[in-house]
Amino acid sequence: MKNKILKYEKSRQRMVQEQLIPRGIADQRVLDVMSRVPRHIFIEDALAPQAYGDFALPISEGQTISQPYIVALMTQALKLNEDDNVLEIGTGCGYQTVILAELCRKVYTVERLKPLHIQARKNFDKLGCFNIIYKIDDGTVGWPEYQPFTRIIVTAAGPRIPEALVAQLADPGIMVIPVGDRNVQDLVAVEKTAGRIEETVIEKVRFVSLIGSQGWSG
Repeated sequence: MKNKILKYEKSRQRMVQEQLIPRGIADQRVLDVMSRVPRHIFIEDALAPQAYGDFALPISEGQTISQPYIVALMTQALKLNEDDNVLEIGTGCGYQTVILAELCRKVYTVERLKPLHIQARKNFDKLGCFNIIYKIDDGTVGWPEYQPFTRIIVTAAGPRIPEALVAQLADPGIMVIPVGDRNVQDLVAVEKTAGRIEETVIEKVRFVSLIGSQGWSG
């Protein structure tokens, strides 16, 4: 496993230098973790040579692993601290989850699709990530048992911001979520401070659909 991780080390460094820094990713902790986490182990072996390219890649169940820049952009927008408890909606293959886990105290991650949940768990075990709590469920309703969360990240796009997630966001707290139609969305930073909610559009994005009782129906 160690040799497989080291194999693409130069590719990770190029990714950081050519894709992330020129586009404004300036948080050094985010840059450091993006240069360490082996993105290629989260995808099929046949796609591994493309793992550090400037694009999303397919994973199972018709889902995708986001473009490295988008992963870094969303992570940076969360303004993570080491003591944050983060709720992630949409585990996918687990790449974004591991990036978060390297930067905070604990990640609570919810995945709707069992095959992806199983795949992500295997990836967490490979990398020895022990501060990740996971389950299969409707992510649009959050994870009430562990609220409030100082940070929330949603890696699929819904027509609106789920009220359940706003309610579970700590005060102060930050949520990053794509919102819009099924073709194009705004990546939005939602900040809760002293009971007030402020939304800031970061940039246009394109994500898979957020399916659930407070998202798309299917």
